[in-house]
Formats: sequence, C-alpha cells, structure tokens
Amino acid sequence: MTTTLATPPATTDPVFAERYRAIASRDRRFDGQFITAVSSTGIYCRPSCPARTPKPENVTFYLTSAAAHEAGYRACKRCLPEAVPGTPSWDLGHDLSARAMRLVADGVVDREGVDGLAARLGYSARHVHRVLVAELGAGPVALARALRAQTARALLTGTDLRLADVAFAAGFGSVRQFNDTINEVFDTTPGELRRRARPDRATSPGDPRRPPAAAPAGSAADDGGATAALDLTLPLREPFDARGVFAFLAARAVDGVEVVDLDGPLLSYARTLALPHGPGAFRATYGPPPGIRRRAPRFHVELELTSVADLPAAIARVRRLFDLDADPAAVDAALAADPALAASVRAVPGIRVPGAVDPAEILVRALVGQQISVAAARTHLSRLAVALGTAFASRFGPTRLFPTPAQLAAEGADHLRGPARRTAAVLGVAHALADGSLALSPADDPAAQRAALEAMPGVGPWTSGYVAMRVLHDPDVLLDGDLALRAGAAALGLPDDRRALAARAERWAPWRSYAAMHLWRASAPTPTPAKETP
Repeated sequence: MTTTLATPPATTDPVFAERYRAIASRDRRFDGQFITAVSSTGIYCRPSCPARTPKPENVTFYLTSAAAHEAGYRACKRCLPEAVPGTPSWDLGHDLSARAMRLVADGVVDREGVDGLAARLGYSARHVHRVLVAELGAGPVALARALRAQTARALLTGTDLRLADVAFAAGFGSVRQFNDTINEVFDTTPGELRRRARPDRATSPGDPRRPPAAAPAGSAADDGGATAALDLTLPLREPFDARGVFAFLAARAVDGVEVVDLDGPLLSYARTLALPHGPGAFRATYGPPPGIRRRAPRFHVELELTSVADLPAAIARVRRLFDLDADPAAVDAALAADPALAASVRAVPGIRVPGAVDPAEILVRALVGQQISVAAARTHLSRLAVALGTAFASRFGPTRLFPTPAQLAAEGADHLRGPARRTAAVLGVAHALADGSLALSPADDPAAQRAALEAMPGVGPWTSGYVAMRVLHDPDVLLDGDLALRAGAAALGLPDDRRALAARAERWAPWRSYAAMHLWRASAPTPTPAKETP
C-alpha cells in the first residue's frame, strides 16, 4: 500500500491509468476502494461521482478519506464519498496497516486510545503511527476521526436522531467538536447535510416512504434494557448473494440467540450482540423498501444498543458478518476463469463468506461441530445457550446472548454432550479465552493465530482454518480436508483427492475462501462446512 497514487500522465503509470479509467466511466464497483482528490476544486469524491471528469494533472488518488482530509481536501457534497462500502483490501491484506484498520473500524481508538490500538497489534504507538502515515496517508487519530465523520453522516442522513444525539452516537466528545468536524470535512453544517440528503423529511409522518424515527439516545426503551434504537441502511457492492448468506446463517441459527426468516419479500436475520459497553441486538433485512414498488433492494439494519457509543462497533460487526465490503466483481472474474466453477459463478453471482460478530463464539461453534452434522451442532449449541446464556429480550425475537468463555469455563462441563475429547477441547479453549492465555481478534496475524489455536488440545488445521475464514475474514483459505467440500468438488468435476484439489485451487488465489463457498453449495442445498476429517 502507498499513501497516494502519484499523478503522472495516465499512460506512464498503470495503477493511475486504471483508476483514472474508473472515474472517467464512473464505475461504481470502485467506490470505497480509493478516493479521488481534485486540486483545482479542493474536494475529494468517490470514483462514481457524476461530476465532470477532472484533468489527470489535477488528480491525486488516496486510499482513505482520512488521507484526503489530512491533505486539506473536503468531501464532495454531490456524491457523498463517505456513503460507500468499506475497502476490501482490509480483508485481502494481513499486514500491520490492514490489521489496524479493522480495529479502528471497530472503535478501538475511541475506546482505548492509540496506546490501546498499538498494544493490541503488538507494536509501539509510535511505530503504528509511522506505518499508517507511510502506507495510508493518515495516523490512527485521523483515521478514527474520519470514521466518526462517516458514522455521523450515516446517522444524519439515515435517522431522525437529534443532532446532539448524533454527535455522541458517532463518538464525538462534544457537540462543538462534532459541528467543527462536519464543517471541516463536508463544508456544511450537520443540519444542512441532513436537509440536502433527506428530501423524504418533507413527507408526512404516516407516509411509508418515511423511515421510522429512532429513539433518542439515553431514552428508556421497551426492548428489555437497551437504551437506544437506531435504523440505518448500509451500502454494499452488488451483486450480493443475499439468499445464500442468509440461508447459511439460518442453517446454523442458535435458538434464543438468532432468529431468521427466509420467507416473504424481505430476508431477515436477527441476533443478540455482546458489545464493549453492554449487550444489544440487531435485525438485518434485505429486499425492496416496504411500501415502495420497483425499488432496488437495500440492506437495512435496526439496532438496539445499551450505549450509543457502541454504534461503530455494531456496524463493523454486522458488515463483517454479511461480508458487505467484498469486491464481488474481482472474486467472480477470478473464479469464473476456471471452467469448472464458471457455471456456479453464473448461477450465484456475488457469493459471500459469512464472517463473525464474536471470535470466541466462532471457535466454540467450530469445536462443537466437529464430527457431527450442522443440524446436530445447532441442537447442542442451542442447549448450551438456553442453559448458560445471559437473558436479553430483544423486540426482534432473540432472548439471550451466546455464552461467554467465562460462563462455559465455569459451568460448561455440566451441559456439554458428546465425546470426551471434544468436550475437553471446548472447555480448554473456554478456560484459555477466559483467563487471557488465548486471545482471538479480527486483527490477529493469521500465522500467529493458527499457531496459537493448534497448540490447544483438540484443535486441528480444519478448525483453525475455519476460524481464519470467519474471524479474520481471510479470503484465501481452502479447507481441503473437509469432506463436504471435496464432495462438492467432485460434483463440479474437480478432483476430490485432497492433494490434487489443493493443487488445482492454487489458480483461485487469493479467493479460495469464496471458491470454498461454491464447493459447499454444490455438495448440499445450502453451503455446509462439514465435519473435520480425522
């Protein structure tokens, strides 16, 4: 990664030429992947901005909006460059800057400061700052500030929260800081930004086109304890295999923790969340807006939060769970180049790899599911959740949180069923996670995470690979020992021998995790990570 993409004539720099062609064609596929700053106007835009294409000599490309802010540019009022999907590079890469960006997106800088971010990454604060400035054009404080501006814009344009509530929900320390940042970044006031982006505010309260109002931050709610209700539409890159990812989650939904509805025009998934400031819940739906015909489908999220300070973390986790920041054009193009996968890619464009809202939960799920079917694992996990999960009644349907490692370590032995080796493995990781001797994070170094997991008794390569796919959202994992995956390979005419399949899969890099979803789909009605092979 580099701070900027230099501005020589497009014919002499292939990277510049590619991005300049993207902005000249207003290609929406590149939105969120880079920022276009124009020196003649002093503004930065998303690649698909409808404004007149600037001259090449006036263009500088940045990897983040924070870098454009630091260079003195303001956001375009026409294209709202903050309202784009996230950068897929943070999943594709596992270097320090990519790992740091995942933590920044989760709100770590706001909660723990730069020192806390650096400690999680295992480096000094000075080194982290130096690397981020060198590679992304902005340090952690500037990146966190840009995230607050993006969150504030989403709340201003997508909710009816009072402006003061928006300020604190977005993570600003004061209303004055909020006003100053919005003015500096967007060259307008918060109220004017809302008025320009929300013509629907002129509709009557009963009009179905008007989004439901959000409860003010800090108000009492009737949802079992949450104090803030928020309503947002999240951007993503099309195509989006919504039914596939919702069905994947439905097949594994733990009773009480998750509620899924695949019937009707709207796909719906709801679950509880353990967030830094307290429990919460969300409901995600995908489909056309209710009451409005002939409209493109949208990904809509309703949130119940104990503290509005958890909004950035909640949004980041929802985005990762549904893989909203993926680059489906790149994935599909690479996989369709293999004749054996081409038909599956045509049938299921925009396939996604579901992520995780809680790393420890995914590890426990993977261990419980070893050597048994997905349905049997769901039964075991539901029993654990009912027995050990903390009650949290959400208006979306879920009634409890998934058990924490501490709860499993303390009482799991009385409720776990199955082979003694598997039970011991679950209890072992629960104790290690609870006492801190094992830590899991979306920002872990992949090699270090695998080594730490496989050092635990009962944790093998399948489990560590599955955790990498879902927790790190590593796009290039192929569980070649997985029986269902190999069955799907055979169904598509690919070799089902482990070594031969691994060799063939090299041509799918760096998207082998997405190829795995196609193979699992070919082996069953829904993608099913099967049992770990002995």
